This record gives sequence, C-alpha cells and structure tokens, in this order.
Amino acid sequence: MYGYDQSQGAHQQYAPQQPYGGQPQGQPLYPEPSPPSLADAVRAFTTGSLSAEDFQQIFATSKVYCPRGDNPGFLALHNTQQPVIPMFTSLKELRRYAGKESKYFVITGAEVIDLLPTGYGFVLDMEGEHRMVFDAKAVEQMVDFAMRRMYG
Repeated sequence: MYGYDQSQGAHQQYAPQQPYGGQPQGQPLYPEPSPPSLADAVRAFTTGSLSAEDFQQIFATSKVYCPRGDNPGFLALHNTQQPVIPMFTSLKELRRYAGKESKYFVITGAEVIDLLPTGYGFVLDMEGEHRMVFDAKAVEQMVDFAMRRMYG
C-alpha cells in the first residue's frame, strides 16, 4: 500500500545494543573481588593476620550454620563454664560435628549477634582445625561494635 510493504519490519530481528566497549549491559567491566569466606576469616583471625574489626565485618555478612532441635532456636551446650552455642562456617563443618542427618538452620553473623540470648557465648567450628570460642563478654563487645558501626 502506498509504495511499501508494512509487514516488512515485523520479520526483522534486532540484536541488543552493546554499550561502548562491547561489554554486555549489567556485567561490570572488572568483577568485584569476592570477600573472604568465613572459614578463611576464622583462620586469618586465629593466626593473627586479621584484626578483630575486620573479622567482625566479615562475620556479620557471612552465613552461619546452626544445629537445631525440634523446637525453634539455638541449641546450647551447658557442660562448659558458660553456656555456649555451637555454630559452623560451613555445612561440612556442621556435619562433622552433628552427623550427616542432623537438622540445622542458616542465618547471618549479624543475626547471630542480634538473636543470641544474653549470657551466652558461641563456638565456631567446634570440631575444626581453627576452633574459635566467643564467651558472653566477647559477644557483648561484638554487639557494642555492631551498634557503633550502625548508629555511630
């Protein structure tokens, strides 16, 4: 009609445009380095090559694996000087301690600090090579540090 075929454009395929430099949209030119894993941070902290503040920043954003029972909440060990809660840097570490079929839940380190009952400490990787124990006082210091970071 009127000298051209109106259906011609319907059959054309268009490739998505590439931004300058040829890099597909949504992908950074240089990927961000991934932060150290919690297990790496535990090793570095226990050997003295990571500061307490740097460890806590990594801990806050890391996944922590916690064994659980039939009721919601942390499982605590009371056969120690202070009650402590076993936690693990990976599912592999948790299984080493609690067995293959054990129940567990996963939360972040920041949630641990927020939800841990007053007067309790925790143990990271109880059966691991770089076991770390945080008593109730250390947990209070972690809470204080998190509050200062968050609210100034």
